[in-house]
Amino acid sequence: MDEPTAPAEDPIAPRDALVAERTRVAAEIADAEVLAPGQITYGSQAAAATHVFEQQRDLALRDHNQQHLAAVDAALARLDAGTYGRCTSCGNAIAPERLEALPWAALCIDCQRTSRTR
Repeated sequence: MDEPTAPAEDPIAPRDALVAERTRVAAEIADAEVLAPGQITYGSQAAAATHVFEQQRDLALRDHNQQHLAAVDAALARLDAGTYGRCTSCGNAIAPERLEALPWAALCIDCQRTSRTR
């Protein structure tokens, strides 16, 4: 008796996940407001330091979101090109579990580990 074969991955499922993630991240970027430092008066160094810290945090979060949005867009482009699910480094298949958890993943787990040690 033949074992049932797994159905081919539905390209709509990852596309839906990627489009939803793109919409979410784009909204976060649009809603993010990074305030310029205001007038600093004598005795307000602590308040100024807090403001600078918050500004740096907000800038870092915005940069992270922009990088994440670029990764999602790249995954959508791979989906359109028919290369989605293949590692962009070695060309091997990316584990379905990895793609389910991170639909924008560009690297297989082995290449991801290698890229982090560099």
